[in-house]
Amino acid sequence: MDINLIVGKNIKNIRESKKLTLDAAAKATGVSRSMLAQIEKGDVNPTISVLWKIAKGYKTSFSSLLNLQSEETMMITSQSINPLVEDDGKYINYPVFPFEEKKLFETYRIEIAKGGKMSSQPHILGTEEYVTVFEGDVEILINEQQYCLKKGDSIRFKADVPHAYQNIGADTAYLSMLIYYAE
Repeated sequence: MDINLIVGKNIKNIRESKKLTLDAAAKATGVSRSMLAQIEKGDVNPTISVLWKIAKGYKTSFSSLLNLQSEETMMITSQSINPLVEDDGKYINYPVFPFEEKKLFETYRIEIAKGGKMSSQPHILGTEEYVTVFEGDVEILINEQQYCLKKGDSIRFKADVPHAYQNIGADTAYLSMLIYYAE
């Protein structure tokens, strides 16, 4: 099934479960009513930033918008992941393990090409991100505080504030990201 149709269906289901009209959803998320309607129909490919706005406005996890099924043992092949692309392909987010109510976290694999960047809106209050750099040099800006990470470095931070990622090295940077949602 097409990722846009999956995302659209999930966004509509979440909105309806919260008994929100499109107008109320637009107000809660900061995403226009017409854009939400197009996303719900699967007519557009929303950016990561737009999906984060919707997740935050609906007070739900990012990966709940992707609705990946949970099993006791789950093997994810790289070919089965539909990447989310930003910054003209310089920032690629691979949603690996989705959020589950009982686990309260989700994981991602991130690739950032030379010069690539992505800015994120604050997540739900109490959310934390855990990031490890496997290759490259990355600058993470957290609420205007700058952190430079190199291969093997890790960082944990409160993600309920504005934050951004940028590749400051000469080669592609590879990261893992775990997002933890407080109860």
